[in-house]
Amino acid sequence: MRVGLGHDLHRLAPNRALILGGVRIDFERGLIGHSDADILLHAITDALLGAAGLGDIGDAFPDTDPAYAGIDSALLLARALERVRAAGWRIVNLDCTIFAQRPKLAPHKPAIRQKLAELLAIPVEAVNVKAKTGEQVGPIGREEAMAADAVVLIERTT
Repeated sequence: MRVGLGHDLHRLAPNRALILGGVRIDFERGLIGHSDADILLHAITDALLGAAGLGDIGDAFPDTDPAYAGIDSALLLARALERVRAAGWRIVNLDCTIFAQRPKLAPHKPAIRQKLAELLAIPVEAVNVKAKTGEQVGPIGREEAMAADAVVLIERTT
């Protein structure tokens, strides 16, 4: 068994969609990034690649490559999951945290959890999603940015 840890942080800006865990959330601002800037899927992708010893999201999908401009982060996660499976691993469980002052994410956590289970092809019971505010401190608390952390446990399939 192996554990992987992922982290991502992006700035907020107007006229951008807010997508967290593959779920579009109605909010007046969204995250800035080379792709769709889904911080949660980026953190999970990093955690998976790291657990399997396959580098990180920047190695696999560099933001200098125009092929990834505006790409759906669910596609990047799917490609990373293929690499992890090809290396002989499967996901046991995922625990993740989203850090955002606003919007309140409690109403969205069940949909995000369900979407993550679908994207990773694991039971919803193997996925946990938490949300924390920045307590009005730092870039998250001042609503300048959002961040996400993910921890994944994988085990050998062969």
